[in-house]
Amino acid sequence: MSGVSDPLRRARARTRILAAVAAGLTLCAGLGVRGVADGDVAKYTGDALYTVLLCTLVVLLAPRTRPPRAAAVALALSWAVECAQLTGVPDALAERGIVARLVLGSTFNAPDLLWYAVGAGLFLLICTVVPRPGGLRHS
Repeated sequence: MSGVSDPLRRARARTRILAAVAAGLTLCAGLGVRGVADGDVAKYTGDALYTVLLCTLVVLLAPRTRPPRAAAVALALSWAVECAQLTGVPDALAERGIVARLVLGSTFNAPDLLWYAVGAGLFLLICTVVPRPGGLRHS
């Protein structure tokens, strides 16, 4: 019984490690873009990378999640956070700390919704190029 589950367990562990590394690289990319660019380039690249980061976190928490589902969940979360900005609650929380500001933002901006979708698409593109641990298919 453990012979069948051990390879799956190892594959899930490798998937989690890969997701954690991808999350770290995504954070570094976001900080790097902020360091070399400003204005709309930095803002909208950051929006796309925000959704890529959420995708990696979905996979980290649920390594059996297929990339299209992870992208859909991350995109829905990104859109929900953006729409919540219409309520003013994220803005109030952002005044209390930098982490809340980074995670929740402060003001609604409709173009952000498109850039979140770009990030989900980027995640799916990366998943077609990077092989998944254990030889699992991405479909």
